[in-house]
Amino acid sequence: MPGYVVDAIYLVTSVLFIVGIKMLSTPASAMRGNFISAIAMALAVGTTLATGEIVEYTSIAIAIVIGTVIGIVASYIVKMTQMPQMVAVYNGVGGLASCLVGVVEFYRNYGHLYPYLTAMIALTVLVGAVTFTGSMVAFLKLEEKLISGQPTLFPMQHWLNLALIAGIAGLGTALAVNPAYAPMLWILVGVSFLLGVLVVIPIGGADMPVVIALLNSYSGIAASLAGFVLSNNLLIITGALVGASGIFLSDTMCRGMNRSIWNVLFGGFGYVPMAAGGGPAAAAGQAGAVKSYSIEDAVNVLSSARSVIIVPGYGMAAGQAQHQVRDLAEVLDGMGVTVRYGIHPVAGRMPGHMNVLLAEANVPYDQLLEMDQINDDFKRTDVCIVVGANDVVNPAANTDPSSPIYGMPVLNAEQAKTVMVLKRSMNPGFAGIENALFLHDNTMMLFGDARATLTKLANALKRQ
Repeated sequence: MPGYVVDAIYLVTSVLFIVGIKMLSTPASAMRGNFISAIAMALAVGTTLATGEIVEYTSIAIAIVIGTVIGIVASYIVKMTQMPQMVAVYNGVGGLASCLVGVVEFYRNYGHLYPYLTAMIALTVLVGAVTFTGSMVAFLKLEEKLISGQPTLFPMQHWLNLALIAGIAGLGTALAVNPAYAPMLWILVGVSFLLGVLVVIPIGGADMPVVIALLNSYSGIAASLAGFVLSNNLLIITGALVGASGIFLSDTMCRGMNRSIWNVLFGGFGYVPMAAGGGPAAAAGQAGAVKSYSIEDAVNVLSSARSVIIVPGYGMAAGQAQHQVRDLAEVLDGMGVTVRYGIHPVAGRMPGHMNVLLAEANVPYDQLLEMDQINDDFKRTDVCIVVGANDVVNPAANTDPSSPIYGMPVLNAEQAKTVMVLKRSMNPGFAGIENALFLHDNTMMLFGDARATLTKLANALKRQ
């Protein structure tokens, strides 16, 4: 296939990727955006295989079959609550692939290396390796099995990271000047792997949405750098697209928490010890007591409501209660109640987590409203139903200067006439911070499994 034809197809593929990413910005078009992007990827792979530069197809075919099987199996067995973990793994695998491309190209061109190519290889190896180990640490933190989701801090941590960065810069420069010394490349790989671990491990679970978005950006940057190594225009363009979109998404997440990216990377935020006394009253610095209510109490309130806002959180995902949320909303809608959903940008453990869950349950897209669109409406709402959300409805962000989340934009759930909070227990949210909302006079706590509670509410309302 002539080179100009390949470049033309690559250009069309790049445009399709841009269109696909644009369509992912709204739930209504996200599925079509995914489909267009999948077509673009198939076109890119097919064109590359048809360039005539491939010398052996058997191993490529085997890899495609294995990858396809893994992807299909993962789509069936991975729960929606585990989507952040899967995204972290995919980011890591992409980074590792770029790192391996750099290593292979170093040895393929060994003896014919020149400073520019060697520098590109060093950068590809660095970003790819950091992305891989950083993503694996993020995965383990989200799983909370081998590594705690809380920040792991130790003395001189930042100084060690700076020393590693300086060492990597020195190794990369030395390798570009003297590419004949191959062991230096493996030292660079090892130090980059270590840096990826040390950069992510001090970041707490509350910041995982930002970390995942940032690592996604890293994987794109690594792919773009691999494009320079391979002189492949498509890799350069698409890698830059992923890198840029990841950075923009990271910035959106940070603004959603009123924090800077530097504070996320170096702040060690994510766990706050409980205040003396052990309860939310002590943490919030106010008097009050948590009030538990029955299903009958909640039904009486909902029966007279004319407007309801549902605020979903990670607890809804953990309880797989999105279908029950939709069922309750349909019952309320049949009673003439206006039902909408307030979505915080960092609810859950990855960007868009709540939107994906609710879309899976066939919740109408026009009922899903972002925080800025719905926040002013809480004070005119009869009932706010909080399903497993915690930190994103914590009024301490607006009222308590001593709170670690002070200044973070939150949903104004407490302004509704009545707030119903569905929780299993009084355990704090992922940020480890107690919630003063639970003490408000207009708050009704409904303890128990979210799916069971929502089902009981819907059935009781149907009988009325």
